[in-house]
Amino acid sequence: MNDQVWFITGAGSGFGHALSRAVLAAGGRVAAGVRSPDTGAVATLREAGPGRVGVVKIDVRDASQVQRGVDRVADEFGRVDVVVNGAGRGSFGSVEETPDDEVRDLFEVNFFGSLNVIRAVLPVLRRQGRGHVVQLSSLAGVAPPAPGLGAYAATKFAVEGMNEVLAREVAHLGIGVTIVEPGDFATGFGRALHVTPPALDDYLGSVGKAADAFASTDPSLLGDPDKAAVAIIDAVRATKPPLRLVLGGDAVDAIGTSLSTRLDELRCWEEVGRGTR
Repeated sequence: MNDQVWFITGAGSGFGHALSRAVLAAGGRVAAGVRSPDTGAVATLREAGPGRVGVVKIDVRDASQVQRGVDRVADEFGRVDVVVNGAGRGSFGSVEETPDDEVRDLFEVNFFGSLNVIRAVLPVLRRQGRGHVVQLSSLAGVAPPAPGLGAYAATKFAVEGMNEVLAREVAHLGIGVTIVEPGDFATGFGRALHVTPPALDDYLGSVGKAADAFASTDPSLLGDPDKAAVAIIDAVRATKPPLRLVLGGDAVDAIGTSLSTRLDELRCWEEVGRGTR
């Protein structure tokens, strides 16, 4: 890793924690952005990389706090080679029934939190003339796999669009962007999911059925976040890093089917579309 500095938000759990461990194992340094520094997960990171871990307490929803955190990372480490937007949370409920405050907070964390980090770190990357942004998205940001994920999928579609455009805006500055689209992995995502159970009988056959399926998921079928972390590192270090990195066989299959279906539909209605000019 040539002593690379990775600034990773959400480093206290899930993909952020797995990626932090993988970077340390590969010889890199980690600036771990977490909401709660005094946890066992953070202690594990310090033990895994003595002298190579800096812990930054940040809530990505707070732009000023994020800016202070990025300034501290730049001062302490001297540079930022890779920034990973790993902080985020999930939500489950029908589009009609999920409360407004739940949807808005979901966007504050998943979308505006990512935007806060990107805006704070870009001046550092631009001064360096190099760097890489890794955005954790989801299978749901391309091909939502089930009813009940409307609000969550909306946040991930939003970060997908933002980062795709960002990649075009900063490529000439030596800054790369990779959007990571994982399927189902053993990250604890399901246990931490904010759930709005269907109150209307009309949604029992769709959202309710999907909720039961989530609850009965076989853990042995979930992907390995440690393997995903290594794949992310390999992608960033590649000669030509991908704009999108799909992780997990379920995600590869579902996204492939979705793209094929969209292309078929585009061709089916192409004549109609072209006839509107």
